[in-house]
Amino acid sequence: MTHDVIVIGGSYAGMAAALQLLRARRKVLVVDAGKRRNRFADASHGFLGQDGVNPGEIARRAKEQLAAYPTLTWIEETAEQAEGRKDAFVVTAADGVRHDGRRLLFATGVSDTLPEIEGLGERWGKNIFHCPYCHGYELDQGRIGCIATGPMSLHQAQLLPEWGEVTLFLNGAFAPDAEQRADLAARGVTIEETLVARLEGEADVRLADGRLLQFAGLFTATRVSPSSRIAEQLGCAIEETLFGTQIQTDAMKETTVPGAFACGDAARIPHSVSLAVGDGAWAGAQLHRSLVF
Repeated sequence: MTHDVIVIGGSYAGMAAALQLLRARRKVLVVDAGKRRNRFADASHGFLGQDGVNPGEIARRAKEQLAAYPTLTWIEETAEQAEGRKDAFVVTAADGVRHDGRRLLFATGVSDTLPEIEGLGERWGKNIFHCPYCHGYELDQGRIGCIATGPMSLHQAQLLPEWGEVTLFLNGAFAPDAEQRADLAARGVTIEETLVARLEGEADVRLADGRLLQFAGLFTATRVSPSSRIAEQLGCAIEETLFGTQIQTDAMKETTVPGAFACGDAARIPHSVSLAVGDGAWAGAQLHRSLVF
C-alpha cells in the first residue's frame, strides 16, 4: 500500500498536519515513537481551549479524534530510515517493515541539551522551564531564578520580570557589558556571578560559596536539535538558529528535498504547543496542495 503522506512523529504538529490531510480523504500513515518533548510537564498552558490541561491528555484526545477517520494508519514505532524521492519515498521502521509514501512529513520534535548542573534534569518541566508564557503565571509573581547558558539568556532575563522578581545566575556562561547590566538593573534583575553548584528542593539554588537561594521556579535556555537524524540522512538541509539546529524549510514547509516537508519544533522557532499545532496545520494544507497541483 502506498500512502499519500507518511508523517514521522505523532505529537502535536504531526497530528495537526495529519488532520488536514485526513479531512481531504488522503491516506495518511503516522509513525510515532511516543516520546513527546513536554512529557515531563503536568500541565500545558497558553493553548487556547486547552489551558491547564495535562499535555498527555491533549495528545490522547487528539489521537482519538484522528482515529475516527478511516484513511488513517497509525503505528507505534520508531522510523529508522527514509529514502527515495518525490512520489516514491520509503520509510523503514525499527521493526524492519518498509512503508511507501508519495510525500514525507518530518514532525520529529527536538531534543533539549540541558545545562550540566546537578539536580537540573530531574526538575526539568516541573520546577525548571524554558518558556515563561507557558509556565510563568503559575509562579504567582514569586522569586524567579534564570540560569544563563549563553548570551541569549540576557533576553530571557530581561523578559522574566513580567512574572516575578528575577535573579540572573551568570554561571560563567557570558559576561554582560555595562549597558546590559544597567538595563537589567532598571528592570529590577539581580545579577549573581557566583557559580551554581547544584539544585536542591523544588527550585533552590546552592551556590559554590555555600549559599542557598530559594525560588518559586527557575528558567534556563536549552540548546535544541531535531530528535531524529532521519531528515538529515535523507539529505534535508539543517540550519543553525539562536536556539540550536532545525530542519530548513521554505514558506510552504517543504525541505530542500522535493516532496519532503517538516513542521513543529524541529522546523521552527520559537516553540510551544499552540505554535506547533498551527505550524502543523499549515504544513498539512501545503502537503495536500502539493498532491493536487
